[in-house]
Amino acid sequence: MARGGARNRSGQGADPTSARSDARGYKLTALPSEGFDGDVPPIPFDAYTGRELALWDDLWTTPQACAWSMQSWRWDQVADLVRMKVRSEADDASVGVYAALRALRADLGLTPAGLKENGWAIAVDAVAAKRDEHEEQPTTPASTSSRGKLKVVASRGA
Repeated sequence: MARGGARNRSGQGADPTSARSDARGYKLTALPSEGFDGDVPPIPFDAYTGRELALWDDLWTTPQACAWSMQSWRWDQVADLVRMKVRSEADDASVGVYAALRALRADLGLTPAGLKENGWAIAVDAVAAKRDEHEEQPTTPASTSSRGKLKVVASRGA
């Protein structure tokens, strides 16, 4: 009978910034923060509602969709997530629907833990962050008074 061993989500996860992970070659795959801009695959349902199609299209704009686009075996899981999400919106939705929805989100990397488990990280758009930082700085007019030109100098002991 098998005992012990590594299990999914058991113990402390690998830290991609540690020396040990570096030695093992463990790196996270960076997903573009701007999301997926490729062709959305057709929804794999024979019949679907407008709400399901809207959710399907919306999910395919996420950064995670960049990885899903190369893993067609995940598309049915994305479709299951769409169906579960629509079911969860019903007034009489059971707790089981929410549990399934939570698990699917994690499996598809739509949660922080799911991202890590899949070996993904959403890349930081450094150019946009710098641009936003520059735009947020208030532009104040230069002081014209002589008081604005004064400088504080440390006093010497008396």
